[in-house]
Amino acid sequence: MITRRKLLAASASAVALSPLLAGAMPNAPAVITRPIPSSGELLPVIGMGTSRTFDAGADAATIARLAEVMKLFFAGGGSVIDSSPMYGEAESRVGDVLRDMDKTPALFAATKVWTEGRDEGIAQMQQSAARMNVDRFDLIAVHNLVDWQTQLATLKAWKSEGKVRYIGITTSHGRYHSELLDIMRKEPLDFVQFTYNIANRTAEEALLPLAQDRGIATMINRPFQRGSLFKRSSGAQLPDVATDLGCTSWGQFYLKFILGHPAVTSLIPATSKPHHMKDNMGANVGPVPDADQRAEMLRVFNALPA
Repeated sequence: MITRRKLLAASASAVALSPLLAGAMPNAPAVITRPIPSSGELLPVIGMGTSRTFDAGADAATIARLAEVMKLFFAGGGSVIDSSPMYGEAESRVGDVLRDMDKTPALFAATKVWTEGRDEGIAQMQQSAARMNVDRFDLIAVHNLVDWQTQLATLKAWKSEGKVRYIGITTSHGRYHSELLDIMRKEPLDFVQFTYNIANRTAEEALLPLAQDRGIATMINRPFQRGSLFKRSSGAQLPDVATDLGCTSWGQFYLKFILGHPAVTSLIPATSKPHHMKDNMGANVGPVPDADQRAEMLRVFNALPA
């Protein structure tokens, strides 16, 4: 595990180094990156979730639309794609698109194990690899703490054997925060995943500080609170602080607010619409808000009609 001093240094230099990542074009804007604390590996901050959005049919029109979404994701400097067997056909649709790509992209493949029992967990993870068309996952996490002792024991063994690069635990339910915090204090995790956004800042109280202290990477789900944030800002003019941060939409505004927290490693907004993906990737470049700018962003948001 790298030290906190090295981690902060890596974070400060990440934007300067990021053009070297993912084959970025010489004149392209620098991609914002953050280090994984346990290794120092840099990740582009804007990843891609697949919950609901990629749980779709395998007809040609659907595959073509999802392929366009993923092409825009990779073109925008993204690499982290997160899925789960809980998400219906999502893993399979990601795999379908990857199989049809002429060139293998710089992919950081992440999924979850979501079942009870050791053998059942192993079978599920093997099935996920086949569905997503990956030889080895970069990250596998225990989903929503289901049978976490059993599944984490397997993941730790797999990591030591080189079958997976990073391991973690996730939750999207606030009622599991207490147990997740206890696990974070005791177990050697590389990643944790939970909900955090401008309207739901519970993670600021304990999860994000503990992750920072323990050197655990954070993957943020539901950055738009399942779309409800846009109802608040619908029709509202973007504030000056958004312009200062290079934001051209409220979506980028909401993503940049999350990126302003130093303990955030990666965000995984989910979409099946190409124009939404293009917009999301606009938050993968440009300035990151400082503490004063985040305070102004929060003030602006709180002034919006509820």
